[in-house]
Amino acid sequence: MHRGIFVASLAGLAVAGSASAAFVSFVSTVTQVTTGGVLLDQVRVVARFNGPTDTVLNAFNLVYQGGATVADPYGAFYHKDNSDYNGGVLGKQYGTWAPTLTGSATLNRPFDSFLTIGGTATATNSTSADPSWNSGGSGSHAGGAVGWNRADLLNNGTMGWFNSSPPTLQGRVGVAPNTATDVLLGQFVIDRNAFAGNWALTIGFNDGVAGSAVQFATANFAIGVIPAPGAIALLGLAGLAGRRRR
Repeated sequence: MHRGIFVASLAGLAVAGSASAAFVSFVSTVTQVTTGGVLLDQVRVVARFNGPTDTVLNAFNLVYQGGATVADPYGAFYHKDNSDYNGGVLGKQYGTWAPTLTGSATLNRPFDSFLTIGGTATATNSTSADPSWNSGGSGSHAGGAVGWNRADLLNNGTMGWFNSSPPTLQGRVGVAPNTATDVLLGQFVIDRNAFAGNWALTIGFNDGVAGSAVQFATANFAIGVIPAPGAIALLGLAGLAGRRRR
């Protein structure tokens, strides 16, 4: 069941390169999924374009912007991949963001968090982590040079991933499973009705023509169902009541 679609505001959109840049926005779609009795929200984030051959090359500078209702927005993500770090067990402690290790299309992939530049999350996906995953930040692997073989996200503000084999056209709109307008950038699995906050991301892309200039765009997207204003107020009151009891 789809919970909703959130389109990032174009306010603050930064595009460098051609004046006719074809990036439109990031779009987050939330779908309810359940495995082993655990109620989850599967959040898929795509880059939307309006050109017929627009091609995503890389994504970088993934930065938390605030607004989360979870205690730890960097560690809010479930994994159920077949990596050595997880072994197909649903949880937030172990896993990888590599799309090549998601495992079964029915038993694992719907419940696993991963990052990608288009394509399908299988062993043939050509998305790789860039070196930013080895630098600083906090989390369960703080300071460790473990790449993206971790369950949490770094808070170093530079995390990135890229298509290591651009000739595959994996990041191009219209190349299956991408749609005519959308290229998948990541899937984030969180607790049902949780909100892991607003995040900013920059992507590099071109119009798919050999030798064309790379353009860059920065915009925000939401991970989860954005709480209604009334719900946010109730959360604040609950916090005050809790403090008064102490």
